Amino acid sequence: MDLPLNFIMYLAVPALLSLSWVKYRGLEYILIHYRWVFVCLFLLPVSVIYDIVMYLRNWLVFQLNSAPKKHDQKVQHVQRQVRKWRDDGALTPMCTARPGWSNVSFRRGLYKKKLRNIEVNLIDILNIDTERRVVRVEPLASMGQVTAFLNPLGWTLPVLPELDDLTVGGLIMGVGIETSSHKYGLFQHCCESFELVVADGSVVKCSKTENPDLFYSVPWSYGTLGFLVSAEIRIIPARKYVKIEYYPVHTKTDMLRKFQEETKKKSGNDFVEGLVYSLDKAVIMTANMTDDVEQDKINSIGNFWKPWFYKHVEKFLRTGPAVEYIPLRHYYHRHTRSIFWELEDIIPFGNNPVFRCLLGWMVPPKISLLKLTQGETIKKMYEKYQIIQDMLIPMKDLGDALSVFHRELDLYPLWLCPFMLYNNPGMVHPSSGEDELYVDIGAYGAPKNPNFSTIPSTRRIENYVKKVHGFQMLYADSYLSREEFHDMFDHSLYDKMRLKLDCWKAFPEVYDKVNRKVRD
Repeated sequence: MDLPLNFIMYLAVPALLSLSWVKYRGLEYILIHYRWVFVCLFLLPVSVIYDIVMYLRNWLVFQLNSAPKKHDQKVQHVQRQVRKWRDDGALTPMCTARPGWSNVSFRRGLYKKKLRNIEVNLIDILNIDTERRVVRVEPLASMGQVTAFLNPLGWTLPVLPELDDLTVGGLIMGVGIETSSHKYGLFQHCCESFELVVADGSVVKCSKTENPDLFYSVPWSYGTLGFLVSAEIRIIPARKYVKIEYYPVHTKTDMLRKFQEETKKKSGNDFVEGLVYSLDKAVIMTANMTDDVEQDKINSIGNFWKPWFYKHVEKFLRTGPAVEYIPLRHYYHRHTRSIFWELEDIIPFGNNPVFRCLLGWMVPPKISLLKLTQGETIKKMYEKYQIIQDMLIPMKDLGDALSVFHRELDLYPLWLCPFMLYNNPGMVHPSSGEDELYVDIGAYGAPKNPNFSTIPSTRRIENYVKKVHGFQMLYADSYLSREEFHDMFDHSLYDKMRLKLDCWKAFPEVYDKVNRKVRD
């Protein structure tokens, strides 16, 4: 069973893939003013069909144990394409053939139209080695796929980012974070080795001990050093539940104190998270994996009829501190159903109990399908009125950063996720030269600040983040100049590896793939 991922999508949505649809004025009007109708009647059922097809396909691959056998053949297919590119004169840099609409990022990857597209059909979990405590996966395996595979076996990833459709390759070549990152670092810090097809068509393996310069250069490189074809990721024992404790706070001082206090605890707190509902109100959450539960406090928050997680959390601002037990996989994907809080802008009544009971089992629609069916007008409206950004700043600057976000955006909730940034070589490391606690501030939605303007407001936030030696997640639009980008991200080892691997003709630079102005 080796159907290309894109072909499977084509089987599920044959009519949908005609992009010329959005050129018709009537459909454009509907997509703008009645998008929720289109989403509920069309995209939700199509998303369900797609999930069923992928579930059956992955089940069959697992039963036949065909993934390891097919892996070498699929890698050789990538190698042949790269060598053909060289034989053709290496005239245009390469990128993966995966369509820009098919990834989770809302960013528009227009660069793909100008580059040589290489098909990389690598979507499986290859094997698990419990003695070494690693799982080997292909780059397009998703987080939903990984948890469904590992959890029944009693294992999990140390850092398992939120949304089901996030892929291993995206989390390695880009960035991945979860509420366990204060203990384990970013997703990249849990990886043991990578395999890449590089510009000459050969396969190179790298780890901390084998080709370490390449190993530390791969994270944040966005496919500009080679094509990732497999990764080994550390695994840890899993438990059936997490015991989650909710701590509502009603002043900014208490918010900062509680968040930092729980993050810095030497033991306990497998997970730490904050949801900020205003400048002085938040709920700080800590959680620990466990098999011992109080039956009357079990809350299977992932069930489709349950309230969206961020709405559920908000009630503790009124009711006070509380303790619950949530099934582990439900906890990992607690923000999936509501796409954090973005789905409320698409289906305003999506958290209504009637809707949840009747149609909640189909939620969420695939982000890829939402992108695919956006007309030009909707894209421009999102760009003008919405912001989707994650900024990574030193923990010591969190108080000032929240004030900056409030002044520029006045957008809530904000997501707070602490993480340890290790002083490893590569594009992202602390300026202090020592391991340092950072925090991710996630801003998603329509800012309430009447003076908000996408480019000027984002530029001011970017300048603040750069000033405090922070970093911008590059899945979203970046407006940094090339010089500012090089100032924020350390290119020294990256440039060395691009020269060594002869990447200058083979792949664009990171900046040329992620910066909004250059990309468009």
